[in-house]
Amino acid sequence: MKACGKVFKYQDNVDTDVIIPARYLNTSDHGELAAHCMEDIDKDFVSRVEPGDIIVARYNFGCGSSREHAPIAIKASGVSCVIAKTFARIFYRNAINIGLAILECEEASDKIDAGDKVEVDFDTGVITNHTKNETYQAEPFPEFIKEIINANGLLNSIKNR
Repeated sequence: MKACGKVFKYQDNVDTDVIIPARYLNTSDHGELAAHCMEDIDKDFVSRVEPGDIIVARYNFGCGSSREHAPIAIKASGVSCVIAKTFARIFYRNAINIGLAILECEEASDKIDAGDKVEVDFDTGVITNHTKNETYQAEPFPEFIKEIINANGLLNSIKNR
């Protein structure tokens, strides 16, 4: 299982209110959420993101409220993976529950820049920065998380059993 795309880079403490602003929480339509993803921190994100692209951030990505709208908006926008030094724990769980791949890797967070072309191998945890010809090692997903992501979320994973 792999992901490959260009990188959108953000700093520390990207909270759920900037991932999907509260004014759009009156809908559960994934397309509508995606249309407003990151707009308060990066107004051009939705017009530039392409299927497979990757978000790289620093510490505490997804902090703030426990709303699952945030990882839904990211995934529905086409992002294939989020890499950060650390994630807020509830965001981490919500992301896995909806099938959004996320990896913690300090070195990747430090060395990857916006616009870099990056490939992630979820089986090995190897992150390859094709722009800089570098690799970084994240912890690969355990089998049960790979199953959830491959099934497009926890509920689908349970149904498949």
